[in-house]
Amino acid sequence: MASSTGSGTAATAPSSTELMERIAAVGAAYFQDFAAAAARHGLNPSQAKALKAVLEPVPMRALAGRLGCDASNVTGIVDRLEALGYAHREAAAADRRVKIVTITGPGRDVLDLIHADMTRARAAFDSLGPEQRTALAGLCDHVLPLLLRP
Repeated sequence: MASSTGSGTAATAPSSTELMERIAAVGAAYFQDFAAAAARHGLNPSQAKALKAVLEPVPMRALAGRLGCDASNVTGIVDRLEALGYAHREAAAADRRVKIVTITGPGRDVLDLIHADMTRARAAFDSLGPEQRTALAGLCDHVLPLLLRP
């Protein structure tokens, strides 16, 4: 039986609430490292996250959904990325009213630099052995689709 307040010892598995809190803490620490790395490359977290979201061409409205923000906010984010030469937008062939955003070569380069500059996250994951990495990847692959379901 799972403990609702235990420390998650081998005899007592952590509760779902404890797991959610641990995952949230890992996610928050990862995001802080990502945001700091993005800032060192002249981007705010939303701009860097948008670059990740447009590795494949994405309509502006879908980008807003991926970023969890209003479509009007995405315009400012994409304006900044275009001004820096990191992304471009063009009208969709099927509907000229729809704007498609795509990352550019320099955008890919800065995104690679941001990931390389995430020293705390990299050190944390580098500390895992091959079996731990495989186990963690498998757990993420199992849980993520369940979290993304409508």
